[in-house]
Amino acid sequence: MSAAAPTLYEQLAEELADGIRDGVLRAGERLPSVRQTCRQRGISPSTVFQAYGQLESDGLIEARARSGFFVRADRPAARAAPRAAEPRHDATPVAVSELVFELLGSTRDADVVPLGSAFPAPHLFPFEALARSGARAMRRLKPAQITGALTVGESQLRQALRHRCTLQGVPLADDELVITNGAMEALNLCLQAVTRPGDVVVVESPTFYAALQALERLDLRAVEVQTDPRDGVDLEALEALLDRQPVAACWFMPSFQNPLGALMPVARKQALVERLARRAIPLIEDDVYGELYSGTRRPPPAKAFDRAGLVLHCASFSKSLAPGYRVGWAAAGRFAPVVQRLKTMTSLATSLPPQLAIADYLAQGGYDRHLRRLREALAVQQQRALRLIERHFPAGTRVTRPAGGYFLWLELPAGVDALQLHRQAMARSISTAPGVLFSADRRFTHHLRLNVGHPDDPRFESALRQLGELAHEAMAAAP
Repeated sequence: MSAAAPTLYEQLAEELADGIRDGVLRAGERLPSVRQTCRQRGISPSTVFQAYGQLESDGLIEARARSGFFVRADRPAARAAPRAAEPRHDATPVAVSELVFELLGSTRDADVVPLGSAFPAPHLFPFEALARSGARAMRRLKPAQITGALTVGESQLRQALRHRCTLQGVPLADDELVITNGAMEALNLCLQAVTRPGDVVVVESPTFYAALQALERLDLRAVEVQTDPRDGVDLEALEALLDRQPVAACWFMPSFQNPLGALMPVARKQALVERLARRAIPLIEDDVYGELYSGTRRPPPAKAFDRAGLVLHCASFSKSLAPGYRVGWAAAGRFAPVVQRLKTMTSLATSLPPQLAIADYLAQGGYDRHLRRLREALAVQQQRALRLIERHFPAGTRVTRPAGGYFLWLELPAGVDALQLHRQAMARSISTAPGVLFSADRRFTHHLRLNVGHPDDPRFESALRQLGELAHEAMAAAP
């Protein structure tokens, strides 16, 4: 299927990337300034910033304070990107939970190198500052607040979230926002609000295994849509799928998709929302990684283009600020009243102390400083991981270069069974997330998702080297 035409910033980024790879732009060379590029090409500064941000996240250039952008001298060698899968066209009953429990239970063991984990390294988060905020907020707690925050959430936190969303181009009505026990509760409530048992839900291929578990729990069927490892859902493939069968909803992760790391271009996000609105199909948007971009600006969520109230936007602080606090939210558009009723009937409320701690922390003004440090640490670690994969993994290994988040998706040579590789690695106390977890029909048998969000872990380099050795051995043993 044909993909959407590249935007201006994508065209500029690709042209400069070709020049770097071909040696026309040499290591250490300064790129034209944003102002020069605007004048020479007749484009806007935001277009140039987006293009330079893409090249920066791809590890091809670096920004130097008060000096501009320069071609990196230590950029990783270019591995080909994984290929987009051609998923089955029919809806599939989902049964993945037993496999997920078997393979990922070990990631809680501190002695295991957590390449299969879903979270970045704990030391990247400001737990001491959060603890101070929690103590300060609890001292100010009034008795009326204890019950006043039931169901929809604590008012100060909801106001802070609405303010951040407005600055990101997503104005929300006050009664649209519900605070939840992490993003997973938000996503599950939204899924339940727009489906009935037996319905068909479109997911990406590959997709996050927790989405498959949610479909399994609600007795829903999954149909996978072709998804580009860099640019996300193929809109033409989605249109063809929607023409073939009735669909109750789509569950997509448009920004830094798990496991691919794909980032849908802005124009494609807008087109996605508009196309689904014409068919009155709800979009459940999982945006838990939206703050972890490695370029210059936060990508707008799909919710920014919602004019019909059909985008149910879900996110949390679990990946960006406070793992374990379990504070998430849903902005469910026209379905907000249904989500609120479901919240009341299930968990009733989200624990108040974590909400108060986060609300106080946001009010202190340190969140964006923390995010800048976190994004920088994750981007540097991604480049380190790409260099190690280039050095240690077999020829023919393909790997993504996400513009944010902390996952890499590897397509290993066909002779390597990723599930077997995972089990061999576990014998060496190294976890991975094999590709079979990320599809209802357990495809992606020679793919791996690796969590590279653990800078300063002295075991990291050895773990990637050992994984590469195991992959070489698997290829040698293959018939």
